[in-house]
Amino acid sequence: MHIWTIANQKGGVAKTTTTLAFGSLLTQRGHQVLLIDLDPHSSLTRSMGIAVDPPPVGTLALFDDNPPALADLALASPRAGLDFVAGQAGLATLERQSASKPGLGMALNRALATLGDRYDYVLLDCPPTLGLLMVNALAATSQLIIPTQTEPLAVHGLNSMLRTAAMIERSRRRAMPVSILPTLFDRRTRVAHETLDGLRQQHPAALCPTAIPVDTRLRAIEHVLGDADGAGRGLTAYQEALDWLLCQPVALESAA
Repeated sequence: MHIWTIANQKGGVAKTTTTLAFGSLLTQRGHQVLLIDLDPHSSLTRSMGIAVDPPPVGTLALFDDNPPALADLALASPRAGLDFVAGQAGLATLERQSASKPGLGMALNRALATLGDRYDYVLLDCPPTLGLLMVNALAATSQLIIPTQTEPLAVHGLNSMLRTAAMIERSRRRAMPVSILPTLFDRRTRVAHETLDGLRQQHPAALCPTAIPVDTRLRAIEHVLGDADGAGRGLTAYQEALDWLLCQPVALESAA
């Protein structure tokens, strides 16, 4: 089972869109995929048409004293082969609980171990903050994917994320392969081209050669899940990015 964490400590860089796009595209290649919404804002969950009030049962339950099996929390998406675990606003309360409940930092790892061979890929959609939820995801992951908007301020978020990844990698004592995905690329602007060129110079091995362009069609869940007519340039770019990821030796490692 491959566990991909989609994370960045900066918001607005297309983490949820990337999670949904890669998840959908992997199912088109015959894989069984589970998406886990770890963000208290629950954008992935809302995109699936799940109401946030009352809160659905989902990710938060994994941090209970006697958590249910992860597979029991999985809901079917509109796309065959693509399931998801819903997020809740209550995830934001876990930071306070962690002081009195030791072991929460490995709760997700323990939950993933119960899946067996039910899924080929698990994609973790993280909140844009360094805290218990992101630490859980990084501790469990076999591949870190960092979507990075092609504008200067986003590069600072990338650098912070890379430092966090290095810290968690040392703590867990096993490699954490990192791939950087340039997103929201506006080819009409000079600053986007300059930022992309800078990323290529600074991270030549880790940077995906395909930049995901600005594409308003990616705002529609039916388009991202491949149910609308025509792939569009955004999804075409995600296809190319996925091809590149799957060709990386690190992306083929199985989670322990």
